[in-house]
Amino acid sequence: MRFPLLARLLPLLLLTACGSEWNDPYPAAERGQNVLHSAFTERPKHLDPAQSYVEDEIVFTGQIYEPPLQYHYLKRPYTLIPASAEAVPVARLYDAAGRVLPADAPAEKVAKSVYEIRIKPGIRYQPHPAFAVDAAGQPRYASLERSTLAGIERLADFSESGTRELTADDFIYQIKRLAHPRLHSPIFGMMAERIVGLGELGAQLQAAAKTLPKDGWLDLDAYPLSGVERVDRHTYRVTIKGKYPQFLYWLAMPFFAPVPREADRFYSQPGMAEKNLTLDWYPVGSGPYMLTENNPNSRMVLSRNPNFHGETYPCEGEAEDEALGRLADCGRALPIIDRAIFTREKESVPYWNKFLQGYYDASGISSDSFDQAVRFGAGGDVQLTDEMRDKGIHLLTSVRASIFYMGFNLADPVVGGLGEAAKKLRQAISIAIDQEEFISIFMNGRGVPAMSPLPPGIFGYEEGEAGINPVVYTWRDGQQKRRSIDEAKKLLAAAGWPNGRNARSGEPLVLNLDTTGGGMGDKSRLDWLTRQFAAIGIQLVVRSTDFNRFQEKLRKSAVQMYYLGWNADYPDPENFLFLLHGAEAKVLKGGENAANYQNAEFDRLFREMKDMDNGPQRLALIRRMLSILRDDAPWVFGFHPKTYTLGHAWLLNRKPSDVGNNILKYQRIDVAARQRLRHEWNHPVLWPLLAGAVGLLALILPGLAGYRRRERAAALR
Repeated sequence: MRFPLLARLLPLLLLTACGSEWNDPYPAAERGQNVLHSAFTERPKHLDPAQSYVEDEIVFTGQIYEPPLQYHYLKRPYTLIPASAEAVPVARLYDAAGRVLPADAPAEKVAKSVYEIRIKPGIRYQPHPAFAVDAAGQPRYASLERSTLAGIERLADFSESGTRELTADDFIYQIKRLAHPRLHSPIFGMMAERIVGLGELGAQLQAAAKTLPKDGWLDLDAYPLSGVERVDRHTYRVTIKGKYPQFLYWLAMPFFAPVPREADRFYSQPGMAEKNLTLDWYPVGSGPYMLTENNPNSRMVLSRNPNFHGETYPCEGEAEDEALGRLADCGRALPIIDRAIFTREKESVPYWNKFLQGYYDASGISSDSFDQAVRFGAGGDVQLTDEMRDKGIHLLTSVRASIFYMGFNLADPVVGGLGEAAKKLRQAISIAIDQEEFISIFMNGRGVPAMSPLPPGIFGYEEGEAGINPVVYTWRDGQQKRRSIDEAKKLLAAAGWPNGRNARSGEPLVLNLDTTGGGMGDKSRLDWLTRQFAAIGIQLVVRSTDFNRFQEKLRKSAVQMYYLGWNADYPDPENFLFLLHGAEAKVLKGGENAANYQNAEFDRLFREMKDMDNGPQRLALIRRMLSILRDDAPWVFGFHPKTYTLGHAWLLNRKPSDVGNNILKYQRIDVAARQRLRHEWNHPVLWPLLAGAVGLLALILPGLAGYRRRERAAALR
């Protein structure tokens, strides 16, 4: 008796089960390659350097574009070094009469600052169709029509590409793009106040755009920018109004990376945008990587730029860098990794499981997986669990250059004002909200209580007793101790609200907190917060709304208290303290000072401090400013978040950085170790499959035998 179908299926089933790495999510062709595997959760919206301004996008743009400056990968505090520029430029300062001033001239005497930036010769762009030329040296794809784009769906569908050297004109062109009316650059307003002539250029371009058809190209070379001039092929100058040393930090952002005129013209042709053939989809840069695959719903791939001019791994860093092996690649050519493949993961659980299997090289830690990943030691220190250590996984932690805070509306008649009673009310609330408890319960310990707006790593932040907020903390036995609820109640009584009731009328103190959905709108967090207020006798009413309505209420001063956060644009105290500068008041000026805080002395000190270079004089001013803020308490200084990142043992040279975004080029993969461990961790479990096959045979064979007997009996009859 023969069963030909079963005889063929069973060996095939067993062979399939015995394949190596049978559950590997990647194609077999990608195994053993020098490739970083990572994930992303939100699809990037903008990859155009004039528009991109969020973390989900800088993961890609930071590796593709090469602005004049960058941050040293290993040194802390963060230190600017050249990227595409030959050196970090030094501003030349001039007074109103055009006379040169010394570098330490006070800001009020400086009429303008001139930065001369020289670009390294020989830098070339990545291969791109915008640079392709014909036999006569003319652009091959400069006059395309919609009909000629038939069959073109991706950038790779263009048969030819080219490159050329980076020039000063490319940097000037990009600065002009910040003023382009159709791009809506998020930093145009800020830069228009700083770069001479940029605001006027914006008005010119706005008028010119109205005369063009919807998809018409606006040639920016036809419009001069008075504050930015070409010196020679590799040198340009930028003139800044007044003294603004923070401009150097902006020169390390993709906003000031070069964009070639050819690319702008290429992507502006009819039909391109309809096929997502734009700078937002296919960037053009000179950095170490280029985007070779863009499917933001599935996967994105960065590949080594074959035209990258070259750079070497740093040989200096902090003391711990040598101990952790981060200096072993000193002098090695960059980038080290050939490709980085980013797969979209919408849920945290599959992301985490693939990391544990070794299919992602690094991972953050979600709340769901926190207990599986880390635990707290007896001294409160964070340690990896045994499971993580057994896999050789290492933990990287850093305090982010960010702050989350609860603000008071100083224009409100109850919580606002700078009178002693109002200040004591805000101070009492600041003591009552136990940030340490909040961090422990809701952040899994991933945070540091804030003593002021300045996070660790920012000039002016101080450790220990010198850095505590004495209104909220005392210093005892070498540690900061939060003041007691009894002290908060005394302040509340001194403010005219004994036991949370008006000293005259007996009415209860009811305060409103406005929040957006999600985040602090989470019910358990708000229940906790309500109990914090109740501990000193205050009734809290939470008013949850959508983000747009919340922003409108802030603009119209229709809030008493609110929750917000701020991430550093650049590592300077000005970038945090401006949030409380009177000139930034939300209601009066439409600025970022949502508390509408205005203290004349603080504002005076801010104006003096903001354009100073770091040094003892600046530190003294910052200390005075922080003392004023702690006393006035316009915010409940919440916490600075901590990031916890896990990396496999084969992922080397990885160091957290909040402001340095071009970090992929420094990292290294031990490919052989990864392949070996992936194989060890993902052995196929065959017995359930074999048991199933045996069970299947036990069901099928009797049926087939019975069918065969019936067939034979029918034939005999």
